[in-house]
Amino acid sequence: MASEFELSRNITIGQYVPTSSFIHRLDPRIKLLVFTILVLAIALNTSYVGNAFGLLLSIYLFWASKIPVSYGLSGIKPAIPFIIILAVLQLIFQGNVFSGGTVFFEYGFIMITSESIRLVIVSAVRFVEIILLSSVLTLSTSTTELTHAIQSLLSPLKKVKFPVHEFSLIITIAIRFVPTFAIEMEKMMKAQASRGADFGSGEWWRIIQRTKDMLPIIIPLFNIALSRAEDLILAMESRCYTPGNDRSAYSVYKAIGRDYIVLIIGLLLSLLLLFYPFPF
Repeated sequence: MASEFELSRNITIGQYVPTSSFIHRLDPRIKLLVFTILVLAIALNTSYVGNAFGLLLSIYLFWASKIPVSYGLSGIKPAIPFIIILAVLQLIFQGNVFSGGTVFFEYGFIMITSESIRLVIVSAVRFVEIILLSSVLTLSTSTTELTHAIQSLLSPLKKVKFPVHEFSLIITIAIRFVPTFAIEMEKMMKAQASRGADFGSGEWWRIIQRTKDMLPIIIPLFNIALSRAEDLILAMESRCYTPGNDRSAYSVYKAIGRDYIVLIIGLLLSLLLLFYPFPF
């Protein structure tokens, strides 16, 4: 079971791990709809308690999906430098934007207040929650199911001639290519490291130097991306794929009682995060 979750180091979004859990058996349209409303509710919640509740909910969904929480948390590692940079910028520049609160430090245009600290903490936790929720969605939903869910939820846009199927296919392919590119990049880094290249030996705050170290693999990665895209085009053409044509589905998804119960629970949790007056 351990090797099942080692598909790509530190990349959880875009991968699918079949575990036959309750979450896996849900209607993909319900999963995508609940995911969307939960993300919106989390994005609009500004309280410590509310975001702590959202974080616990995200961890619980990993447990319900029978996927190790440690595997989900590993997907946060690549985003840590971005979270730190965003936190520093918010701490420095947002003190003058949000009025009120206790002023802890002030020098020139820099003002650190209790409200700016709240923004930093809430934003960091919110970012982690969204990554975890996105990971649960893709880890428990296959490519076919995800495409069908997006296409079904956007089907009303067909009335205005919006290419719903093509848009759904593009979004799904983009998500599924994330772990593919991560695996290819890791292979190239190992190959160049065996030839004396240095990746990641410096401290994490030396962002400019580490960015320069990554430049030699950018062009080969683009070549691989173009090659994979060409292979995908040939595979779709060999299966007589024609954009714009109406097509039937081999599997027809139908929501049942448990799906509607999950949808109602998701709506109630979202309303709780949006309107409940959390103490702090």
